[in-house]
Formats: sequence, structure tokens, C-alpha cells
Amino acid sequence: MSFNLAGAVAVLTGAGGGMGAELAVQLAAKGTNLALVDRDGEGLRATAARIAGGVKVSTHVMDVSDASAIEAFPATVLEAHGRVSVLISNAGVALAGTFEQASLADFEWLMNINFWGGVRLTHAFLPALRRERMAQIMLVSSVFGLIGPPGQTAYSASKFALRGFGEALRHELAQSGIGVTIVHPGGVNTNIARSARIGEKMDSRAALAGVALFQKMLKT
Repeated sequence: MSFNLAGAVAVLTGAGGGMGAELAVQLAAKGTNLALVDRDGEGLRATAARIAGGVKVSTHVMDVSDASAIEAFPATVLEAHGRVSVLISNAGVALAGTFEQASLADFEWLMNINFWGGVRLTHAFLPALRRERMAQIMLVSSVFGLIGPPGQTAYSASKFALRGFGEALRHELAQSGIGVTIVHPGGVNTNIARSARIGEKMDSRAALAGVALFQKMLKT
């Protein structure tokens, strides 16, 4: 059975730019009401400004690594929109450097956003999604959630973890009317590489050169 996005209410993280902003515009064109989330308030306002009338849009400045903020967030969205039928966990960050060049604090920072952000959001919104006849959860993993290249230990670990979480959750919710989709984009030309954190023990000049080279390969 197909899912009708017209009239749905979608929570979308990482909506301040890149894929999140484009998803927001495309969802709005299909008649989806939106609760847009990003830690970048200016980026959120720019995304909201691109959306034509006809749908309800709320913007929420929030860091998805903030566990207490996520726990309280469903009440805010329900107050603004009355219901939630789609959850898209898209927010993500990158870390430049090998495993030995990154500190455990670097590793934990990335996992708190890329993996725990998606898990906590799903946990927080699942009760609201269960109240819908049909609902959807979309977790944005990566091609690096399918393969683990050198220099991507933290990022690949987070995306493999998100993939495993989503695949198991899909089976658990199979009879619930809640669909779970895990998306594995390839190299997309967003700001994620340019804004990557540099590993604690990595030479900053080498990191910048690596980011510049990687950026040249992003064509989509």
C-alpha cells in the first residue's frame, strides 16, 4: 500500500541545508506539513523561505546530540501540528582522520549525532507515530554504511550502526503500519565534508587538503 504524503506531518532533521533542505522543498511540493530541525537557525530560515504556501511549516533550532532536548521535542511538534506521521533522521556530521588520529572524544561526538540522534528521535516519536493508521521512519545512513573505507572509522561505524538499527526495527514494526526505510546516499555535494571536525591528532593542513580533494569527487 502506498503512503500518501499529502496532508502528512513530517519531522525532518538536518533541514538547514544540503539534502535536508532539498527534501523539505520536495516534501512541501507534495503537500506535506513540516517540522524542520537544525542547529543552524539561519539555515532553517533560508529553507523555510524556499517553501511556497499551502503547507504548515514550523522551524526548531535543536542539536540532535542533546538527549534532553529530543525527549521534550515531540510535545513541541504535537502542539504545533497536532500529529506526526513521518520522521526523517537526516542530520549528520563527519570526522577527518584515521582511528589513531582521532580521540575517543571525537568518536563519541560523531556517534552522538549520527547514531544516537537517530535512535533517540525514533524512541521519542514512536508513540506519536503509532497513533497513525500509517506512518514512516526514514534513517539516512550512507554508502559508508555498506562499505568501510580507510579514514572513515567513526563515520562508517555510525552509519553501519544506523543501518543495523533500522533493519532490525523494520522487522519489529512489520505489523504496526509503520514503515522503516534506510537510505544509503553516495557522495553528495553538501557541506558535510567542508564542515568536518578534524581529528585531535591530525595535522590541520593535511586535513584541509584531504577535504578539498574529497570535495572534488562529489558530483551529485
